[in-house]
Amino acid sequence: MNIPSQAGASPRIAYIIDDDATVRCSTSFMLASAGYLSRPFVSGTDFLDEADALPAGCTLLDLRMPQLDGLAFLERLPQDLRSRFPIVVVTGHGDLSTAVRAMKLGARDFVEKPFEDGVLLDILATLSADLEDVVAQQAVRDRSRNLIARLSPRERQMLEALMAGEPTKRAAHLLGISVRTAEMHRARMLERLGVRTRADAMRIGLAAGIPVE
Repeated sequence: MNIPSQAGASPRIAYIIDDDATVRCSTSFMLASAGYLSRPFVSGTDFLDEADALPAGCTLLDLRMPQLDGLAFLERLPQDLRSRFPIVVVTGHGDLSTAVRAMKLGARDFVEKPFEDGVLLDILATLSADLEDVVAQQAVRDRSRNLIARLSPRERQMLEALMAGEPTKRAAHLLGISVRTAEMHRARMLERLGVRTRADAMRIGLAAGIPVE
C-alpha cells in the first residue's frame, strides 16, 4: 500500500525492510488486519533513498539481508531520522548477540523468527504511542522555526536579547540602537510571531531551538 509523503500523516504506519517477498507480503497483510498502513522495501538502501520524504512510522528491519544488512543499515541511518523511524529488528532464532548489537546501534526492540503476531503488535503499539508525541513535538518545532524565519536579523537579535533576560533598554544598548528603535523592532517581532507577550515569544524561540544564554 502506498503511503502519502506529507507532514501530519498518521503515525500508525509501519515500514517493512526485508529481501524476502513472502515475508513482506505476509507481514503487510498482518499489519493491515491490525489497522496499520504499511509499505514494504526490498532493501535498506531503497528505504534510505526515500526516508526524507516519508511520514514517520515504525520500521521492521530484517538483520540478514544481502548487500546492506541490518547492522550496516543502522550504522548508516542518520541521527535525525532515528526518532521518526523507531526500528524493530527481526532476527533468526538463537541470534541474540546480533540483536544486542542492533540495540546498541539504536534499534528500539527486536523479535525472533518465527514470532507471534501478538508479540510484534504489542511492540508496535508501544512505539506508535511514543511516536505520536515525537510527531507532535516535531510539528511544534517546525512551526516555531517557520515563524522565526520570518524575522529580520534585527528582530531576531531583539528576541535573543529578550530570551537572555535583557530588558528593552539594555537590549537597545547592546545592539547599539536607540530605545525607541528597539521598541519598534520588539513590536514588529511580536507581530511577526503572532503573539502579544514576551513570554509567548520566548516559548516560540525555545521550541525553535534558540539557546538561552
